[in-house]
Amino acid sequence: MAAVAATGKPFVVVLVNGRPLTMSGWLDAAPAVLEAWHPGLEAGNAIADVLFGGVAPGGKLPVSFPRAVGQIPVHYNHESTGRPYDAGNKYSSKYLDLPPDPQFPFGHGLSYTTFAVGEPRLSRERIAARALREGDTLEVSVSVTNTGDRAGDEVVQLYVHDLTASITQPVRKLRGFRRVTLKPGASRTVRFRIGADDLGFWTNAPDGEFRVEEGVVDLYVGNSSRATARRRLTIT
Repeated sequence: MAAVAATGKPFVVVLVNGRPLTMSGWLDAAPAVLEAWHPGLEAGNAIADVLFGGVAPGGKLPVSFPRAVGQIPVHYNHESTGRPYDAGNKYSSKYLDLPPDPQFPFGHGLSYTTFAVGEPRLSRERIAARALREGDTLEVSVSVTNTGDRAGDEVVQLYVHDLTASITQPVRKLRGFRRVTLKPGASRTVRFRIGADDLGFWTNAPDGEFRVEEGVVDLYVGNSSRATARRRLTIT
């Protein structure tokens, strides 16, 4: 691969694999990487369609790709450490020889066009735990715009983080996604309906029960698990 890169000719790395790989030895030399997984009998046609621009890719990673094997296990929905990573605090959890995040996060994926995902909006910013348990819901909406010059697909993703649960919760939980096709310059409002199943959790076995507790929940919307656009919901 280094020899191919040294020629100065454009090239694409196509990965045919069944699990995440580390790429640190060659990634910086590759102009583009296409993840094909195990695509089956029509692999050649599908890959050619993407490489030659017949279709714009719109897939997203269903796993995180580590920077090095020393990061394993690496997954987007891990629980918080005692000292979560903070670039401004040298005493927070981190590696000495690696960035703290994966090479490619869960939900990541590029296209031949670009998209802008706006700030999320809530139909209400407070909701009662009792109402949720009785079936009440709320809506999360967000605008997405194709900011490039080609038509393409974007997968808008909704993540939840319960900050005050009585049992430690993951830093992110995927609770919804929508795939939208947009022409250049076009926009669309994507809507998610969430309720008790999205905002509650199960207690530990053997006598586990499903709970929806009072507290504070952060809702993130974006195009991967690195989403930063956030809105806070209070459960009373």
